[in-house]
Amino acid sequence: MSIARALSHRNYRLFFAGQGLSLVGTWMQRIAVSWLVYRLTGSPFLLGFVGFAGQIPTFLFASFAGVLIDRSSRYRVLLITQTLATIQSALLALLTLTGYVNVWHIFVLQFSLGLINAFDMPARQSFVADLLEREGDLPNAIALNSMMVNGARLAGPALAGIVVSLLGEGLCFFLNSLSFLAIIIALLVMKIEKERCKSPLSHPWHDLKEGFRYAYRFVPIRYMLLLLCLIAVMGMPFQILMPVFARDILHGGPHTLGFLMGTVGVGALIAALYLAARKTVVGLGRTAAFMCFLFGLGLIAFSLSRKIVLSFIAILFGGFGMMGTMTSCNTIIQTVVDDEKRGRVMGFYAMAAFGMAPFGSLLAGSLASHIGAPNTVLLGGISCILASLLFAMKLPVFRKAIHPIYVAKKIVRTQGAPDGI
Repeated sequence: MSIARALSHRNYRLFFAGQGLSLVGTWMQRIAVSWLVYRLTGSPFLLGFVGFAGQIPTFLFASFAGVLIDRSSRYRVLLITQTLATIQSALLALLTLTGYVNVWHIFVLQFSLGLINAFDMPARQSFVADLLEREGDLPNAIALNSMMVNGARLAGPALAGIVVSLLGEGLCFFLNSLSFLAIIIALLVMKIEKERCKSPLSHPWHDLKEGFRYAYRFVPIRYMLLLLCLIAVMGMPFQILMPVFARDILHGGPHTLGFLMGTVGVGALIAALYLAARKTVVGLGRTAAFMCFLFGLGLIAFSLSRKIVLSFIAILFGGFGMMGTMTSCNTIIQTVVDDEKRGRVMGFYAMAAFGMAPFGSLLAGSLASHIGAPNTVLLGGISCILASLLFAMKLPVFRKAIHPIYVAKKIVRTQGAPDGI
């Protein structure tokens, strides 16, 4: 079946299954952390500040992580990061279950997890190409990854809402620590015949500068990274404010928070299914612009809603647009990037899509304290619409630059203008 053709590769099947189970635990922990912080403090600013602590390491270190990943074994990097993440969640569970947890504990542990993720995210994104025997299945594998992430985004928050309501946040953290065993075992039983890493003949600083020059000068990658930066700062931090909407706007509890985040996951999962069903990357530039526009509309509608059903519908479309934008950009970047620079470029992708988010979290927390959470999300939605329009205006230049690569990779024929790219 074409929608799941990447699953014909044994190593990718193992990765898909192990990572899928692990991510359910990861999403349970994310929801439980945000609810725990808001329960302990009642402060939107501290919600944003803890989000900042968990995300800022990606901005600071993901580019350096990309250099390491291009110079070493992506497989070994993933084994190390997943093991360290297991320890982090176990410590958080121990502190919470014993009643000793405080906000500064959460801050330190979230920063530690962010540091781990700064290396894990670009390694995981780059590693997908190593799991496939046919290069043509890479776009499908990336879309399936998005399905996996968003299936977990759907299940994890809903489970977290139930577990937190009945047994508290600590059990969510403990279950997350157990879930990491799934991906660790999957990695250990893989058969990696050839690892794509090079001997470190040049200085790491030279490799980093080379990667920056490549990403900046190649117009399609530059435009997509800029688009991701804009939505990461202005759009994606709506998730940090979800506890405020769940409790104060919609007058619910942790189960409401879980179902809201789960609804975001439903929309994102539908977007991933749509992209997985596509047979070609041609046209994804236009799709990215449309998805970003839809993301902005969803955020605006969500910010204006005071009815729980309308909020669910609005955030469903928001999740669809958000993940559609990110997956479209990821797919194009991984399709056109030089393999020897893949780790560095995916490091920049992590910086843009996730590393800029802490600034958005801090900004969202500060704005919500002054103008309220609804107005903050409204401003984010308007910003995403403007970003989509700016990106759409650059599509002709984007298409002209990317067309020769698609021809070289036999994705499109030489004849004809690159209008559909």
